[in-house]
Amino acid sequence: PRLFDAIAAVAQPRLGEFNPQNIANMAWAFAKAGVDAARLFDAIAGAAQPRVGEFKAQELANSAWAFATAGVDAPR
Repeated sequence: PRLFDAIAAVAQPRLGEFNPQNIANMAWAFAKAGVDAARLFDAIAGAAQPRVGEFKAQELANSAWAFATAGVDAPR
């Protein structure tokens, strides 16, 4: 998972630049790959929460699936 580690390291500080689809896709990819990336998921949750109203239905569903599949609790 070195590639995923590198992607997470570069993506995490740039999540503010991501649109909702980018955010959902990032979460989906890490969950699908089964990569342990709790810090990235925390950062994704932090980036997504204030913008969740901008997410299309598919982006909401993909994000929920990713968090559930990764077994990561989103902060409350």
